Amino acid sequence: MPSLWKLRASMVGTLALIIGLSTLVFTLILSLIGVVDVLVLGVLVVAFNVGQWLISPYIIDALYRTREIPESENPRLHRVVENLSSKSGLKKPKLMLAQIPIPNAFAYGSPVAGNRVAVTSGLLKTLDEGEIEAVLGHELGHLKHRDVQIMMFVSLLPALFYYIGFSLMISSIYKSMYNRRREGGGGAAALGIGFMAFSWILNMFILYLSRLREYYADRHSALIVENGAQKLSVGLAKIVNATRNMGRIRKQAQQLNAFKALFITDPDRVETDSAALSAAASSDQKLVQELLSKRLTTLDRIIEIFSTHPNIIKRLRALQELS
Repeated sequence: MPSLWKLRASMVGTLALIIGLSTLVFTLILSLIGVVDVLVLGVLVVAFNVGQWLISPYIIDALYRTREIPESENPRLHRVVENLSSKSGLKKPKLMLAQIPIPNAFAYGSPVAGNRVAVTSGLLKTLDEGEIEAVLGHELGHLKHRDVQIMMFVSLLPALFYYIGFSLMISSIYKSMYNRRREGGGGAAALGIGFMAFSWILNMFILYLSRLREYYADRHSALIVENGAQKLSVGLAKIVNATRNMGRIRKQAQQLNAFKALFITDPDRVETDSAALSAAASSDQKLVQELLSKRLTTLDRIIEIFSTHPNIIKRLRALQELS
């Protein structure tokens, strides 16, 4: 894991690059196309995405079958969340349970629904109390750093350029079909493809920013949980190992990956992440050591570029440095 200063500098630099590139290209759009049309489309795209963000906690609750855990049902878990929230300088979020057998956890929320932290039923069965505490520390790190809001904001930008490009393509096709004068039709289509390609490039930067923020949340857990780096390392290794052994269940739950960027680990990458694990490890520490002993391949690095989460080996090595 980079030093705290380097980590913050990388996140700020990446965010500045995303905003700078977006501003530059948006200025180009305004100079080439009707300003009013582009602004109307921009307002609609932004309004749609902001509206989706405001109600997203309710969508997540329905999708993952979450419910609030009453304090009387699990007072120990509530005390952990309350203690970690106090250490993080946060108001205690709602503690939710997602009825999913795959071990995972996620933080989410909006100004309408408030902040929430969810653990899956599979997580409570897979990890011990200390490991669950470290995982919750990671999720509270996301809330502390306002990752939900930041990632929502930057995700607006590629969506905006994609829909502008898409509308240009559709407009070009329409003019080609119904207008005898086809002047500028091909140019508009090419411009639309260019903007759609630019949205893909922006997404690559956003994925990189997402991976940096996972490191940042890992560091937060290591700081507020006693022996947090070691507990989180074991917890992550056990999550990867347990998820790997749920092949059939994972295939049945593919529709649950719509919000996988919220998860503490990416369930779609479990086969790659668990490649270094033997069929049965003798201890929890052996799981960590098996992952740490694996060498990163070129394929691993390429796969990571397209992921919301860092490679598990890199995460564990970073946590070992904090131990």
